Amino acid sequence: MSAASQQTLAGPATLVGTSLHTGEKVSITLKPAPEGHGFKFRRIDLPDQPFINADVEKVQTVERATTLAEGSVKVHTVEHVISALTGMGVDNALIEMDANEPPIGDGSARPFVDMILKVGVCAQAAPRRVWEIRDPIYQETADGTILTIIPCKTFRVSVTNVGPEGRFTQYFSTEVTPATYEKEICAARTFVYYEDVKPLLEKGLIKGGSLESAVVIRGNEIMSKEPMRFSNEFARHKALDIIGDLILSGVRILGHVIAVKPGHGPNTKLAATLKTQYHRMRSQVPPAVIIPDGESVMDINEVMRILPHRYPFLMVDRIIDCIGEDKCTGVKNITINEPYFVGHFPGHPIMPGVLQLEAMAQVSSVLMLRKPENNGKIGYFMSADKVKWRRPVLPGDILFIESDVLKVRGSIGQTRCRCLVNGEVVSEAELKFLLLDH
Repeated sequence: MSAASQQTLAGPATLVGTSLHTGEKVSITLKPAPEGHGFKFRRIDLPDQPFINADVEKVQTVERATTLAEGSVKVHTVEHVISALTGMGVDNALIEMDANEPPIGDGSARPFVDMILKVGVCAQAAPRRVWEIRDPIYQETADGTILTIIPCKTFRVSVTNVGPEGRFTQYFSTEVTPATYEKEICAARTFVYYEDVKPLLEKGLIKGGSLESAVVIRGNEIMSKEPMRFSNEFARHKALDIIGDLILSGVRILGHVIAVKPGHGPNTKLAATLKTQYHRMRSQVPPAVIIPDGESVMDINEVMRILPHRYPFLMVDRIIDCIGEDKCTGVKNITINEPYFVGHFPGHPIMPGVLQLEAMAQVSSVLMLRKPENNGKIGYFMSADKVKWRRPVLPGDILFIESDVLKVRGSIGQTRCRCLVNGEVVSEAELKFLLLDH
């Protein structure tokens, strides 16, 4: 399903139809949007024409449909239109509506797919980010819904629909691409059980509902005028809903979604889990290190002229900043080729805490030994106090080692140090060492 670049609509497309709940005439317009825009709804019928992001954090209710809200502004039944956009390979679109919900159409996503096909899609310059799921994600609810995502090199959805008393149990599975979405998924209509909607009908809450806008099931019979479009149409529509609900996480995935008795509530809960785990994964990607200019910066050769340590025990790759004589920051790039990973938790490599302590000591030594009066001396570790290790340091991390002078008395120095990864403190200590001649 992934493409080399993000995609948007090649032009605007408008659809006019009937609102499910009010029965009134409504229109929706899909418009192109810039890179990184994602999907946003806009209520053009309201003052200031407010926007609502298609984001799981905006989900307000999930009863029979997914509703998004920004303050008092709401958009209902959003899953079909964003499912169509996602399934057809669109990443960025502005969705303008003159009501609080899109036209219900025939209860499927086909009207929205027809809109997309009419105007086409076009590639954008920015690359598309697709998250490949590496570890299974599992979710189960008390009513028997089970949602699992397992590693897969494509985006695949497998759904088992189970109705009340086991009625209309159906299965559907497919890889999701624009071609399969158009042919196998988008035409599947929403379905309702008569016993569930009868109270709503009696209250006049679904004035736009009809036998043309959904498949209505009464007992074991299908009440709709049009025959079933697929023998497993209900399972296919559940797949349609899952695609629309999961994109609220804000990221496309490569993975196999296996769903038993899915619904909008569990779907959007899984989308929230995806968003959380994706941002946690992204936070582990080291940011670009900007090395400041100036004489205080030391490359590895200058570091080795000051410190006597050598491979495999040199724990500083470079000094990136020194502020006066009291503060120094070094960097250590942690790679999988570090010799200690061979024996320290094989299969689950973690940088030993004592080596983080050694890195602090070496940066502290640079801080003290760069003073002219200490030229040619060597620092001997004396003690470590208030030592704390807060989180593991893993291969691929960039370790920033900060050292601040607390006090210097004669040949004895004391520093406060900490190690950070992505701005988060991973270890800290107060060190004391002795400076002596070689």
